[in-house]
Parts: sequence; C-alpha cells; structure tokens
Amino acid sequence: MGGLLRLVRGHLPARPRRYTVLADPNPLRGLASDAAYLSAFIKTRTTGPVILVGHSYGGAIITDAALHDPTVKALVYVDAFAPAKGQSCISLIASLPGPNPSTLFIEVKYPGAPAGDVDLYLKTPVFVNDFANGVPKGTAAIMAAEQRPVTLSALTQPGATPAFSKLPSWYVLGTEDKIIPPALELKMAKQAHARITRVAAGHLSMVTKPGVVTNVILAAVSYYRHH
Repeated sequence: MGGLLRLVRGHLPARPRRYTVLADPNPLRGLASDAAYLSAFIKTRTTGPVILVGHSYGGAIITDAALHDPTVKALVYVDAFAPAKGQSCISLIASLPGPNPSTLFIEVKYPGAPAGDVDLYLKTPVFVNDFANGVPKGTAAIMAAEQRPVTLSALTQPGATPAFSKLPSWYVLGTEDKIIPPALELKMAKQAHARITRVAAGHLSMVTKPGVVTNVILAAVSYYRHH
C-alpha cells in the first residue's frame, strides 16, 4: 500500500454478506479537493447505500465528503483523523504530545505549487519503524519506496462541518500507533461519537489485524441494515 491513505468504499447490494468494495484513487492534493473527488467517485462508481472507510488522512476526507451525499450511511475510521469543523490534521497532531510533523517528512517541491506548499514523503526510517510498525521490515521497506506524497496544504487545511454530526461512526483505535497518538485517536473518536474498537496494532491495523478491521466494517453494515 503506497502513500498516506487508503480508502475503501463498500456498496451494499441486496444479498446479505456480499459487498462490492472499491478503493478511491485519492489525489492527496488538498482536503477540499480530495473530498470533492471522493464525492464524484461515489456518484459515478457506486449505486445504493455506501459505507465509507478512511485510514489516516483518509479519515479527514470521508468526514468532509459524506455530509451532503444521501447514499452514505455510515463512517468507519481506521487509525484515522476525524476532524471537527475548523480542525486540520496538523493542528490535531499538535494538540497533544506526540511526533513533531517536521521530523517525519522529506519535503519536495512540485510543479505549479502555491507559495509555501510542498509534497511530503515520510522518511524511510519513520515509515518502516513508525508508520508500518508491526509489518515485516522487508514489506514495510517496499511500502515506503512506493508511497505517494500528500501536500502540506492538505494536512493544514481545516475541515468543514463533519459528516459524523449526522452519520453513525465506528473507530478502530490502534493502541500501538506511533503516527497518530492513541490518546488523540481516542479524543477524535469520542468527538465523533464513534463506537470504539481498540486493537493491539500500529498505524496500519488494517494490514496487521485485518480481521478486526473487517469485523468493525461489518458491524457498521449490520447497523445500517437493521436501522
């Protein structure tokens, strides 16, 4: 899995326990534009009810994108940002003791960037030891080499009115996460009124503990089907 984000879309057809899963090719260029991209993806690639699942920065995107889309029925956060209105990923990280964002990334200028904006790549040791803790080192090194960058402006842009203000949400909280401090994950999960599942995993719990994450997604599906 490359980059800082993986999003999974679940389209829920009529037959129970058979679901179409789609991964949005997120641009990672800006929170508002990425959310608009996801909204367009939902409208063109899915039919019927949708469960949105966001990991890391992807949580901020589903939080912004889902508010005005009536087909989205629930949100699932996996070691993810869940910003309230006016909060950004960077401001949330800075709100509690934890990693200093400036120590995590390599900054790379990209063509046409607005003044001050850069692409951010996680430093390889940070990716292998912190972002992918719990993943075999060889696999983590390949993931680090394949990562896609996110812009600084995407991480500093404040969120809009959060979709969790009207949608039920679930949160998978990795108690060994070294990228988003578990205390911050808990704080965000509570402000989203999420049903919380703790798992002894790092930032990539969907890789190291896929069964737990799958069960949480299915719990969101079951809730929708019975309400």
